[in-house]
Amino acid sequence: MDLVQQAANYKQLKKGANEATKTLNRGISEFVVMAADTEPLEILLHLPLLAEDKNVPYVFIPSKQALGRACGVTRPVIACSVTSNEGSQLRTQILQLKDAIEKLLI
Repeated sequence: MDLVQQAANYKQLKKGANEATKTLNRGISEFVVMAADTEPLEILLHLPLLAEDKNVPYVFIPSKQALGRACGVTRPVIACSVTSNEGSQLRTQILQLKDAIEKLLI
């Protein structure tokens, strides 16, 4: 969640299921974070399939309200995507978290 906040500050965060889908399709997504309390859950169930097709790790967190706060907005956010940027100061942290998420998926 801290990295999501930092990515929002560095403009490396796309908020919402539609934006996350766009980053996955464009190939610029490093990892995707989704809220498990989404109602109905079906509105974001296409994201894990797309992420697996593109070899992008994804993780579910319990609360969309907490994800919204981490993204720096007052509204709940059901999905967000941290994007890649070669010259970013967050590059090493993003790669470390990406590896940790990949280990969870094995």
